[in-house]
Amino acid sequence: MTKVDTETLRRWLEEGRPVSVLDIRAAEDREQWSIPESVHVDAYERLKAGDAGALAGIELPPGRPVITICNAGKVSQIAAEQLRQRGIDAYPLAGGMKSWSLSWNAAERSLAGASVVQVRRTGKGCLSYLIGSSPTGSDKEAAVIDASLDPQIYLRLAAERDWSIRYVLDTHIHADHLSRSRALAGLAGATLLLPAQDRVRFPFTPIEDGQVIAMGALRIRAIATPGHTMESMSYELPGEALFTGDTLFLSGVGRPDLNASTSEAAERAHILYRSLKRLCHLSADALVFPGHTSQPVPFDRKALCAPLGEVRESIASWLDNEGKFVRTILQRIPPTPPNFSEIVELNEQGTLPERDLTELEAGANRCAVS
Repeated sequence: MTKVDTETLRRWLEEGRPVSVLDIRAAEDREQWSIPESVHVDAYERLKAGDAGALAGIELPPGRPVITICNAGKVSQIAAEQLRQRGIDAYPLAGGMKSWSLSWNAAERSLAGASVVQVRRTGKGCLSYLIGSSPTGSDKEAAVIDASLDPQIYLRLAAERDWSIRYVLDTHIHADHLSRSRALAGLAGATLLLPAQDRVRFPFTPIEDGQVIAMGALRIRAIATPGHTMESMSYELPGEALFTGDTLFLSGVGRPDLNASTSEAAERAHILYRSLKRLCHLSADALVFPGHTSQPVPFDRKALCAPLGEVRESIASWLDNEGKFVRTILQRIPPTPPNFSEIVELNEQGTLPERDLTELEAGANRCAVS
C-alpha cells in the first residue's frame, strides 16, 4: 500500500491543503500527543482484531484524501484499506506518531528591531528560535536558541531571510530531546554558547550571567535562572523578548526533579522560585518565548508567546510565598519523560546516535509543572 511520509503530511498541513487526518489510536495514547485538527475514533483494538466494521460509522469530509494514524504505522494500514473499500482515498502515515515526532512548523514574530522565527516541533512540543534583524535591518547575522531539529532546517530558514547564523545557544542540558545545537554550530561555522557548567564533555564557549552577545545592533543578554537544571539560562532581548527555556512557560514553570533525589528536588524548587522572582522583575511588556508547549502546535503561523505581565499573573498565586511554591511544585510533578536518562547522557556527550531517533524521542515532553 502507498504510504504518506511525515514530510509530505507536514507540507500539506503547512500549505493548508484539504486533507483529513484520522487518528485510530486508543484514547489514552491520543491524550499523550496528537496531530492538530485530527479526527479521532478509538478503533485500534477492533482494527487489530480484524473487525471489518471498525470504521463503519465514521464520517469524513468528502473529496479529500484521508491519512490514517496509529502509533507505529502498522494498524493504520488496516484502517486505510477499510476506507479504500468504501471508495475513500486513504493512506497510512509511514511510521505513525513515532515518525511524526520530528515534524515541525514555523511562525515569525516581528519586534522593534528584530525578527523571531519560532520553530515548533509540533510532533513533540519543543520550541526553538532563530533570531535576526528585522526585514528592513541591514545586519544579517542571526542566533539560534535550543535547536531540536535537523540543522538543515535552521540553515534553510536563515538563508530564506538572507541571515548568516553566527551564534548557537542552548538554555540548558535537555532531558526530553536530543540537542542539535552542536551539530548546527559545526555546519554553520557558528560559535556554540552554552551556560557555564561542567556537565558536557565537548568543546563550547561558556556564557555567564549578565554576559551580552552582539549581532550588529541586536543585543542578547544572558540571565542565570537555575532550578529546572542548575545551569539553566534565560536569554533576553532587553525590553522586547525573553527566551526562558524550561524555566518559565506561558502557564507553568519548569520541573525541578529530573536527575535529582527528593531532597535535591526540593532544594532546586527553592532555587527555581528565586529565579522566577528575578524574571518577574523584568519589563512586563517583554514577550515570553518558552522552550516547550504541552499541546500539539497548529499550523497557524501564530507564535506561541505572551507578555511577561500576563504570564506573571498566571502564576502570581504560586509566587506569594516560597514555601507554598515549593509544596505546590512538588505535588504537581508530572510523570518522568521516557528515555530521559539516555537523552541526558547523549546531550552531555554531544553525540547523535547513528540510528532512528524516533523511538528514543517518541512521546510528549513533560518538562512543565502547571
